[in-house]
Amino acid sequence: MAATNVDAAEISKFTRLANQWWDKQGAFATLHEINPLRLNWIEQNVIAGMNSGLTGKTVLDVGCGGGILTESMARRGADATGIDMGLENLKAAQIHAQQSGLTNRLRYQHIRVEQFAAENAGKFDVVTCMEMLEHVPDPAAIVQACFKLLKPSGVCVLSTINRNPKSYLFAIIGAEYVLRLLDRGTHDYSKFITPAELDKMVVNAGFNRQDLIGLHYNPITKRYWLAQNVDVNYMMAVKKPDEQLS
Repeated sequence: MAATNVDAAEISKFTRLANQWWDKQGAFATLHEINPLRLNWIEQNVIAGMNSGLTGKTVLDVGCGGGILTESMARRGADATGIDMGLENLKAAQIHAQQSGLTNRLRYQHIRVEQFAAENAGKFDVVTCMEMLEHVPDPAAIVQACFKLLKPSGVCVLSTINRNPKSYLFAIIGAEYVLRLLDRGTHDYSKFITPAELDKMVVNAGFNRQDLIGLHYNPITKRYWLAQNVDVNYMMAVKKPDEQLS
């Protein structure tokens, strides 16, 4: 499955909008708005799992897109790498990294995560994979690759969308058709992943559970926040055991 764990149609959804990645009022405005919440929660879990924050950590962002999260982790002091299968996305990310003067601790690579894991096993303190698992044929293989990439005691943070009637209403009907926060067709409901399904993937990969949180949005106040309810968008933090080496 690893050799074919790429959906060209899914990649094209994002690469055709590559010139908008860093437009905070463009197609990826939502990612810019939620990024501070994601970044802070990631760092909180890195501190909880490793006793210190992102500064000085080697970090990998899987499915980095245009580098919104990757670059923000570099700005927090991490040595950050982003990988993605969309060449146009990576071009946008690289250009912005150069403009931001961050190329000394921020780099991007066009490569499948399974291949990257085979070449870089056990090299990273932190691995993130955000808003990607619901866009690939075999998300469990992605989770396994994340495990392989981490050093012992490393922290992995994943985000995806729950699968239930409420998530269909909010993430597809609401976000894509009513509020137009996302382009129509961005998501496929059948690929959404329940927390129980993701939990099984991380446990099977060898991870220990660490934390789980939901991401929420009020369309009236246009405010995003984190809360325990994980009915729609959610993030999961897990840790590689100390004794595991690969």
